[in-house]
Amino acid sequence: MGGFPVGTDVADIGPLLSTLARRADEAGLDSLWTMDHFFQIPISGQPPEAPLLEAYSVLSFLASETARVRLGTMVTSVAYRHPGVLIKAVTSIDVLSGGRVIFGVGAGAPFNELPPGRSPRDFEASGLGIPFPSLAERFERLEEVVEIALHMWRGDESPYEGRHYQLLRPLNSPNALQRPHPPVLIAGSGERKTLRLVARYADMCNLFDLPGTRFADDLKHKLEVLRSHCDDAGRDYATIEKTVSTFFDPEGDRAAFLAHLVELAELGIDHVMLGPRRPWDEPMLDQVAEVVANVHAIAPAR
Repeated sequence: MGGFPVGTDVADIGPLLSTLARRADEAGLDSLWTMDHFFQIPISGQPPEAPLLEAYSVLSFLASETARVRLGTMVTSVAYRHPGVLIKAVTSIDVLSGGRVIFGVGAGAPFNELPPGRSPRDFEASGLGIPFPSLAERFERLEEVVEIALHMWRGDESPYEGRHYQLLRPLNSPNALQRPHPPVLIAGSGERKTLRLVARYADMCNLFDLPGTRFADDLKHKLEVLRSHCDDAGRDYATIEKTVSTFFDPEGDRAAFLAHLVELAELGIDHVMLGPRRPWDEPMLDQVAEVVANVHAIAPAR
């Protein structure tokens, strides 16, 4: 769920989101995702002013509207919430959804300074006055956030003393319904930091398959790098669910789309997150629903 077009009537947002969530759940989609942004982002093709809901409010709403589909953020930025509050929110949604939440997290925007031509007024951190540390520091914070999540989900109330965060009593009551904890997805394809953190901590990774943008990974190479980090960490590579974000074109060639998913599966991709180049609507979701059975028949390589 990436937001709504400029001019969308506010009164229509809740009913539309409810309809889309219920249809996705009934159609057998495996997961629903929302961005963790406060202003719309350029890759969407929409201006910053386009309507965009807060991610964890959306997940709470989706939890009440669905019964089986997994729910997550693609992905939470470590800069936007204190980790103690963040893990309470993720845990609460896991409890209320019956154990269906995925904790998607990452370092946030892949830059230290705004890209050329982008105004600070149109960047959510500057616009809303959110402190936004350097990329290097955000990676340090990312590791601590995941450590705090696992600490709290173990039920460990002993103090957490990190470089950036100190929690005197990380009480988490009620604790998550999923045991030992909700799946942790660390997103990004950086070879020295992100994929190393995946190998050390994560249950899922997310790579990029978005041709025509700067988010288009050499997936075979990235998976080889991840496997190497797993070997170094003594981690079984097969225990990590490999996911990619990819485009879905409702006017595109259906056979070519399914053939591409087969190619991804042959590389070892387990789970594909579909994003259109425009906001979701009912006809588009119906077209995705038509291929769910075909997609589920594709077996990923191991």
